[in-house]
Amino acid sequence: MKIMITATGPDLDSPVDPRFGRGAYFVLVDTETRDHLAVSNAEGQDAGQGAGIQAAQKVAAAEAEALLTGHCGPKAHQVLSAAGIKVYNNVSGTVNDALESFLAGQLTAAHGPDVEGHWA
Repeated sequence: MKIMITATGPDLDSPVDPRFGRGAYFVLVDTETRDHLAVSNAEGQDAGQGAGIQAAQKVAAAEAEALLTGHCGPKAHQVLSAAGIKVYNNVSGTVNDALESFLAGQLTAAHGPDVEGHWA
């Protein structure tokens, strides 16, 4: 299974970035092999608006089945849900901590956004 985790840096020891659309990186992790790939989100950080939607499209294009992040707004959540991607909010610690919590079944999928749009 592929999962995407928002991060402040490009590796598994980086802290989870609490911002989805404006997070610094997305780390795509294969839960079976633990192989990972970091993708910069520089364009999302600098976007005037639409950062969440663009980020959600990036997650869908990577064929991730789940997103682990701090917070996800309504427009991004709508795009992710439409793509069949489960969203897990309020995730913290490092990317590796988030991965371990996910694999241990300690995270609960969100039923909707947990912040209003344009959360910074």
